[in-house]
Amino acid sequence: MVNPELLEILVCPETKQPLKVADESTLERVNSAVDGGGLTNQGGDRVKDRIEEGLVREDGKVLYPVRDDIPVMLLDEAIRLDTLD
Repeated sequence: MVNPELLEILVCPETKQPLKVADESTLERVNSAVDGGGLTNQGGDRVKDRIEEGLVREDGKVLYPVRDDIPVMLLDEAIRLDTLD
């Protein structure tokens, strides 16, 4: 789990919008796409591993994965939520 103090200061590196912890329904949508093999990140790489935790940009369009309690705040690793079915 992301440290709440860290979450207070993290922002999207692209738009500087605040982030919030992804809810279960968002993670289910993302993982359904991962399981289907058709999900790619913004860098164009296929996302192979299920996302157990993530941070969603305030506008709800982008998810940054959290791996081993560390947010991966790289634009190429971000997942576009606005393109999921």
